[in-house]
Order: sequence, then structure tokens, then C-alpha cells
Amino acid sequence: MIVLDTISLVAALGMILFASMLFTNGVEFLGHRLGMHQGAVGGILAAVGTALPETIVPLIALFWTGGEAAKEVGVGAIVGAPFMLATLAMFVTGVAVFGYAATGRRSTQMDVHVTGLKGDLIFFLSLYGLAIAGTFIREIVWLRIGLAVVLLLSYGWYIRHTLRTDHEAVELPDKLWIASWLRLEPKTDWIVTQVVLALGIMIAGAHWFVGEVTDMASIIGMSPLILSMLITPIATELPEKMNSVLWIGRGRDVLALGNITGAMVFQSSFPVVLGMIATPWDLRGAPLVSAGIALVAGLWLLLVIRWRGRLSPWTLLACGPLYGLFIAYVVWWR
Repeated sequence: MIVLDTISLVAALGMILFASMLFTNGVEFLGHRLGMHQGAVGGILAAVGTALPETIVPLIALFWTGGEAAKEVGVGAIVGAPFMLATLAMFVTGVAVFGYAATGRRSTQMDVHVTGLKGDLIFFLSLYGLAIAGTFIREIVWLRIGLAVVLLLSYGWYIRHTLRTDHEAVELPDKLWIASWLRLEPKTDWIVTQVVLALGIMIAGAHWFVGEVTDMASIIGMSPLILSMLITPIATELPEKMNSVLWIGRGRDVLALGNITGAMVFQSSFPVVLGMIATPWDLRGAPLVSAGIALVAGLWLLLVIRWRGRLSPWTLLACGPLYGLFIAYVVWWR
């Protein structure tokens, strides 16, 4: 049984990886066709698209499944996503830089858009800080709902800000995969078809992965909240991680980092709004600790960028121990 579960787990990972590659190719074509710059493609199109799996998990848990355990899974997925992006995803991206550099495919020097990254991180720290503050006013329902509305409107402001920020244009890939397979011209209809198909495969793969990991980890006896915080985001954040690793390998650091920081902004707004509306939004304990660590990681990146005016893979690697710190806390807390 464990062998079959392991095979299914690996198959789900392969499914997500394939979908991520298909998505990055399609979204670059789409961004070029729409005349969008790299910051908008990475921070909006790619970030929101690849954030769908981790957004759907709490949606299903909070509004369709029902029950306290389901609500804990939903809250865990909501709080765990920004934490995973700010720590593990950044760490993996740093490792990817060194990995590709070791094979001679790129240098260790990163070419990032400092203004865009600073904007994303400031938005993330502001919105997620407000979201966490919401747990301390949870008893005042109208105030909590009002804060949720502010977060939703703020994301609209973020989109406007990103579109107006100066970036380089998106470089068109060599070929659109689906058009190449079918020997057709890469027209807009086929570009949209490929992006939608990739998202569908990505979401299905993420749900499959979550189910397999949950089944294998159930014997541990961990609470649904903690399990969701640790397991669900690893699966649902795979698209962001995979997309960023692929872009890092091609030297498109702006897209790679923008995909992660853009997803951090999105995850600190829309999914949080769902949690504030559908749950008591009580984040005491492990959720509050993970949220605090995510804010520390975001602040670390912002300070380094403002101080040095650039970002290095070493800075990204420093986010990894913060993830390990939370694991250590969970082991001690249990």
C-alpha cells in the first residue's frame, strides 16, 4: 500500500511540474500578446494563476465541506501559503541559482527589478500585517469584515500599481508548445487554451498531491490545522516554486522573483478575506507563529534590497532556516 501511495505521490509531482512548464510557456506568450511587461506577467498573470490551487483548497474546506476540522484545514492553508512562499520558496529559488550556476547555465549574480520587488514586499508586509492584526479584533465582527473589504480593495490598488511600474518587455519564447505539437500558428486562441489547460492540470495535480500526502501523514496523529499548514502549502505552492526554478534557469530573474512576491501579495489578500468572513479568524498558537515568521522573512528581504540595492542567492538561502525554525516550534509545541 505504501509503495502505491509513493508512486501516486511522485506521479502527482510530475503532473504539477509538467503543468508548470506548460503554464510558464503559455503565460509568457499571453503577456507578450497583451503587451504586458515582465513585472505584470510575473506578479499578476503568473502569480494569480499559480495561486489558484492554494486558493481552491480553503474555498472547498470553508464553504463546501463544513465542520470544524474542515475549517482548520482551510485556515491552515490560508496562513501556511504566505509563510511557505516567504521562506521555502525563496530558499528553493536561491538553491536553483547555485544549481544552474554549477552547471554553467548562468552566473550566481541575479538581475532583479529592485523597484518592483520593493513594491511587492511593502504591499505584502502591509496587507499581511493587517490580516494578522485582524485576529486581535475578531470579536468585533463588523470591524473584521470591514478590514476584509480593505484588503480586497488594496489588492486592486496593487494591480494598478504593478501595471504602472516600469519594467522590461517580456521576451517571446521560441515556440508555443501546444501550437508546436499541433503544427499550428501560435494564435491568441491557442495561447489562452494552453494557459487554461495548464491551470486545469496544475489544480488537479495539486489536489491529488494533497490527498496522497494527507493519507500518508495521517498516521502521525497531527491536528488538521498543523497538518494543513505544513502539508497543503508544500503541494499547492509547487507551481510557484517550479515556475520560478524554470525561469531562474533561463535567466529571467524578474519573472522568477515576481512570481513569488506577487503570489505573496495575492495570498495576503483574497484568501485571507475568505478566512475572515467564513471563520472566527482565531490565529492564536502555531498560525500566529508562522505568520510572524513570514513577516520577518519579508522584512529581511526588503531591508537587504533597500540596503544593498540588489538581491543575491545568499539572501534567499537565509530564508530557509526560518522555515526550519517553524518546524522546530511545531515539534516542541506538539
